[in-house]
Amino acid sequence: MLLLNILFAFSPYVEKANNYLLPCPFKYLTGYDCPGCGFQRSLLALLAGDLHRSFQLYPATIPLILTFSIGLSANYWWKDKSKMLINVLFMITGSIVMIGYIFKLSAPHIH
Repeated sequence: MLLLNILFAFSPYVEKANNYLLPCPFKYLTGYDCPGCGFQRSLLALLAGDLHRSFQLYPATIPLILTFSIGLSANYWWKDKSKMLINVLFMITGSIVMIGYIFKLSAPHIH
């Protein structure tokens, strides 16, 4: 519940943040989305509390956030003992990113 309150606290800033999104250089040069396209908008939707829209824009947002937060904390607390956990998390999250990217290339865009 506390996490939801924190997320909703950022919602007034989300509309303003949409004006400052970074353009994708890969998409600019090739015309195709890169594997990371949609992450910024997905993160803003998540901060606004719209989990469904966040997942539609970029399904790997929550796994990425969890992987980095768990990976950083495990590396801090357990040092070398956490290497296997971190590798498994990266493999799972990388798979989610690539599956989402393949799906995005084969399906129509959601804007």
